[in-house]
Amino acid sequence: MYTQKGFTLVEIAIVMVIIGLLLGGVLKGQEVITNARLKRIITDFNGISAAVFSYQDRYRALPGDDITASKKFTSSPPPDGNGNGQITGNFYSLNDADESRIIWRHLREAGLVAGGEDTATQPSHAYGGMMGVEEGRLGLRGHAICYDAIDGATASLLDFQNDDGIPNNGSVRAGANRSATAAISYTDNSIYNVCFRM
Repeated sequence: MYTQKGFTLVEIAIVMVIIGLLLGGVLKGQEVITNARLKRIITDFNGISAAVFSYQDRYRALPGDDITASKKFTSSPPPDGNGNGQITGNFYSLNDADESRIIWRHLREAGLVAGGEDTATQPSHAYGGMMGVEEGRLGLRGHAICYDAIDGATASLLDFQNDDGIPNNGSVRAGANRSATAAISYTDNSIYNVCFRM
């Protein structure tokens, strides 16, 4: 007599439970990674803000805009700013003459941020893009710390967690990547620059 071999319902149920546990663990792990990245962006914002304000308190000038920085840091003198009270230039600038790049030299020379003292290279953020400082970005009053190359879902989360969730309103704003205009709404598959007012 021929008998057909196969899995019992109990064996199939056990396999399904194991697969469910594995998928749940993977999804939970992704959530933990996302939350860690979001927290790092906020930690970076707080750290850079503190560094800028510490520099301003210590030297009575904005980093990047400091007109006497080359006299303060003589071992490897950084370029001076123009002293107009604004950090000029795009936050993603690659021009070492822009104050938005010089700020990193001044902060490093003062020992307020990590990195080689003689470099204006901007740091990268938790999602791999560039971060920087700019005056009046996306319609924000005053200086803002901005992050480029943030996906729409993450940009929306950052805005909801730290402001009102509207990309063109409040102290957290977002625009199409490297655009100077704030977006009206978030789209998950779009890329944004997100700016936090200091």
